[in-house]
Amino acid sequence: KVVTIAKSKKFRDHHGKVLLEGHRLIKDALEAGAVPQTLFFSTVGHLKLLPEAEIKQASLVKVKFEDIKTWSDLVAPQGLLGIFSKPDPARMSYPAAQLANSLPLLLICDNIRDPGNLGTILRSAAGAGCEKVLLTKGCVDPWEPKVLRAGMGAHFRVPIVPSLDWESVPTHLPAGIQVCVADNNDDPGDSSLPRGAGSAPGKSSPKAAPEHEDEEGAELAAQHYYEDWARAPVAVVVGGETHGLSAAALRLAASTGGRRLVIPVVPGMDSLNSAIAAGIVLFEGKRQLLWRHRQEDDRQELPVPG
Repeated sequence: KVVTIAKSKKFRDHHGKVLLEGHRLIKDALEAGAVPQTLFFSTVGHLKLLPEAEIKQASLVKVKFEDIKTWSDLVAPQGLLGIFSKPDPARMSYPAAQLANSLPLLLICDNIRDPGNLGTILRSAAGAGCEKVLLTKGCVDPWEPKVLRAGMGAHFRVPIVPSLDWESVPTHLPAGIQVCVADNNDDPGDSSLPRGAGSAPGKSSPKAAPEHEDEEGAELAAQHYYEDWARAPVAVVVGGETHGLSAAALRLAASTGGRRLVIPVVPGMDSLNSAIAAGIVLFEGKRQLLWRHRQEDDRQELPVPG
């Protein structure tokens, strides 16, 4: 049963259960309010590392370490596994430090199918202080074991809304949001894109921004990712490894006046993978939002003439 939960998305969805492994992930889950059903441990010492009050609501099952090694797909299992009710992001209690540093910055994942990439992207989103992460249908299950390992606890630090169709994505976005796309499938060496970046976000020239049009007619102005684009609230779409951005993502961005954010790489090199691109664009978005917030604070502190 444990192996089935870990390996089968259908089973996880049907029974509403997820498998978590290791002290850190299980401790993060418990502190965020995830509901444990069963904890498997090889020694009592493993339980002493967890919050006592939270584990009382779970069935505690001592098993042989060899059994855990059989169930686990880790090279070096820790001897602690937990079956939890699938967490509802609306009911999670995220860490106070995470909430205090949250920004009006959202991430939309478009057909991210590689588990390691999605986990790394979620970790970057939590690190950048994203308010929320939306996963469209076609993305790998965020509760797949490889995603959980790569996420390093991000699942319990930032709300993750999975399995959305594009028609429902706008209902999860705040009013007035601008949606930009990180497009790795374009030539970043286009000479019409202005170069150079200062310590503060610069403004790109509208005349120099080339247009991108998908098969449905959606037009997006393109610019380098380090130029001025992040105004609260803002969302970034990151496309999948194989097919890149979908037409629906481009249409959503165009409908909000969004832009196509290009990450320049040395000519002749393949584009960056989705996890690296997401990290670069999200942390640049964070930099711009914080810079703009400081500018607004400075203006408010100026003395009123007369």
